[in-house]
Amino acid sequence: MWSMQGLRAAWLHESSFRLEVYLFAVLGPLGLWLGQTGVERALLVGSGLLVMAVELLNSSIEAVIERYGPEFHELAGRAKDMGSAAVFVLMLNFLLVWGLILGPRFF
Repeated sequence: MWSMQGLRAAWLHESSFRLEVYLFAVLGPLGLWLGQTGVERALLVGSGLLVMAVELLNSSIEAVIERYGPEFHELAGRAKDMGSAAVFVLMLNFLLVWGLILGPRFF
């Protein structure tokens, strides 16, 4: 129940999360179809799930910081930047996984 409330809140309030869900709705089934083994399918689909999971964590960090007020604080800015960087690193991982698995098949 709490998890569903969290997913609903992210869907309603986080445009980045909605975009990642839309991409996953397309790329998840594509990963299942293009993966030739169970491991490839798990990597292709799992890399997308990881991006969404870290986006949820990043959004929760931002929500907690905003709860304490909109004024600038160096540590709050650092926390937000690092949360965003975590999502970025996972997106690079997503591209790397898809590129390493599917790249040799198409190039």
